[in-house]
Amino acid sequence: MSRRLYSLLLILLSPLLLGWMALRARRAGGQWSVLGAARFGHYRRPAPIRGAIWIHAVSLGETRAAQPLIRALLDRGYPVLLTHLTATGWAEGQRVHARDIAQGHLLQAWLPYDFPGATQRFLRHYRPAMGVLIEREVWPNLVHAASRADMPLILASARLSAASLRGMVRLGSLMRRTYGLITHTYAQSLTDARRLERLGADPVSVSGNFKFDLRLDETLVARGRAFHARLGRRIVAVASTREGEDAPFIQAIRRQIARDAALGGADDTSVLFLLIPRHPQRFDEAAGLLETAGLSFVRRSRLLELGDGGSSAVDACRGVAVLLGDTLGEMPWYYACGQVAIVGGSFAPLGGQNFIEASALGCPVVVGPHTANFGQAVTDALAAGAIVRADDPEAAVRQALRWLAHPAELARVGDAGRHWVSQHAGAVDRVVNGIEDLLAQRASGRR
Repeated sequence: MSRRLYSLLLILLSPLLLGWMALRARRAGGQWSVLGAARFGHYRRPAPIRGAIWIHAVSLGETRAAQPLIRALLDRGYPVLLTHLTATGWAEGQRVHARDIAQGHLLQAWLPYDFPGATQRFLRHYRPAMGVLIEREVWPNLVHAASRADMPLILASARLSAASLRGMVRLGSLMRRTYGLITHTYAQSLTDARRLERLGADPVSVSGNFKFDLRLDETLVARGRAFHARLGRRIVAVASTREGEDAPFIQAIRRQIARDAALGGADDTSVLFLLIPRHPQRFDEAAGLLETAGLSFVRRSRLLELGDGGSSAVDACRGVAVLLGDTLGEMPWYYACGQVAIVGGSFAPLGGQNFIEASALGCPVVVGPHTANFGQAVTDALAAGAIVRADDPEAAVRQALRWLAHPAELARVGDAGRHWVSQHAGAVDRVVNGIEDLLAQRASGRR
């Protein structure tokens, strides 16, 4: 497929695509600006920042992954233009970088849809010094516009599954030419690098995964550990659950509580389960499932209303089976509370979710069978003894409880996780050095 044919099809199908975006926005909630002028590359006022390093983090996961890179660039004095496609990505960027936004060092914007004119107008408006696409956000017209504008473009912390490679190969020359226009690609692993090279990326370096360079919010970590100490209960965090996973986990928890009750376990000393859906639009749905299952629960938002770590908040968790995590940006708090983490997105065919943050906090991790999005990380973590794999939610809950019953093994796996994360850090420094090399080359008049 040629880029012209791709653009024509995009224009012809745009009513359907925009309708899908509007439906997605309505279901997810938040401000999406689906038909806003910026989505089409139209702007009423001059850009308040020009010549910034532009970073595109499409949604929540990419925004979190890009956080250490953004922090490193800001710390070195570079202004940053941060773009998103989804409302969850925007909200997370706004939350994490609120101070930098207020100080004028970072500007958020919507990435326009991949129409040829829209992408060209976007680059003319902001005139970034260079661009950084996070993980796999490669759009043909966007990349072509950057090439025409003679703007260096990096694909960073890049990953590509075998299934994605097959899909892109079927598009023929379109994606090969697109990847060939990227100035430099930094892959998460050697396997990713080889797949990206098959798509035409050149040059490709293996730099590692940004998620290993995470900067944990020490305040949230301290508050989470203090809350766990005051509560005095063993805690299992079932984190980042995706669609189709909450119900089987709730049933697994219900069965475990029934077994505890049969053995005479008391509510105020038994295991407390944290259930943390990945997306905010499913918070109420998860609450409804807990009610239907007859499980007592309290929402994390309610604890915040009660004063977070105060006696009222702690008392609210006594005698309940589940703490429903219905807040955003608090994953360090949840993992600091928990002694074991079961990480969702991997118990349904969804590719898995990031478990590195839990390992960095020394929290032993259980993942499911579907982990294609973190294939290399899972392989390495399994080999390091930092995580285990379970076939289904029932088996995952049983594994978590086995660890809780054997403190020495729990500590050993937690230590292995911390060590494994520390051994894989450094991806951000490698990419920042590459960015500065490109900027220096342009400053000296060389490509």
